[in-house]
Amino acid sequence: MEFVKEFTTFLHKKGIIKFGDFTLASGKKSSYYVDLRLVPSYPIEFRKMVKYLENEIVNDIGLDKFDSIVSVPTGGLVIASSLAIETVKPLIYVRSKPKDYGTSKSVEGEIHDGMTVVMIDDVATTGGSVVNAIKSLKEVNISIKDAYVIVNRIEGADKAMLELGVKMHSILNILQITETLYEQNLVGKDILEKVKNQICK
Repeated sequence: MEFVKEFTTFLHKKGIIKFGDFTLASGKKSSYYVDLRLVPSYPIEFRKMVKYLENEIVNDIGLDKFDSIVSVPTGGLVIASSLAIETVKPLIYVRSKPKDYGTSKSVEGEIHDGMTVVMIDDVATTGGSVVNAIKSLKEVNISIKDAYVIVNRIEGADKAMLELGVKMHSILNILQITETLYEQNLVGKDILEKVKNQICK
C-alpha cells in the first residue's frame, strides 16, 4: 500500500486535507475538510492517483465490463475525464439539475438503452449527489453496478448506494488517512479520536 501512504502524506502536506472545525455544504459540522479539487494542480500526484484508480477498476471489474465512464460535475468530472483518456473509454456526465434550455437533458454525452456505466466521484459523504445521479441514469435505462470514489468519509454513502444496487469502491477512507498520518506523527491522538467519533458507527 505504498501509494496510499505516499498519497495521504501528499494530501496533508499540501493542505488538501485539513483538520479543525468545518461546516460542510450540507450544513453538517466536520472535524476535517478534504478538497480534492486541488489535486489536479499537482500533475504528477494527480496522474498517479488516476493510474491507481485505473488499476483498481481493471482488477475489480475489468475495462471490458462497461461501456462508459460517468460522473457528476464538478469534483468527480475532472478525475473521470482523465480516467476516460487513460482508458480510452467514452465519458458521459449527469447534471445536478436538467438544463432549462435546448434539449433539457440531465445526462450529457452519447447514451443508448441498456448501456452499462461505472460512476466516478471525488469524495463520498452520505452519497446524496451520486444517489441522485444513479436515479437519473436508471430513468434513461442505463445500468450501473459500481461506483468509485477517491475518499470515502464513511458517513453512509456505501449503504445509500447499495440500496440502489450499486457497490461503492474507494481508494482511501478517512479513517485510513487519519491512521496513516497518526502513525507518521503528522496528527495527534485527539484528531484521530475526533475522526473516529464522526464516522458511521
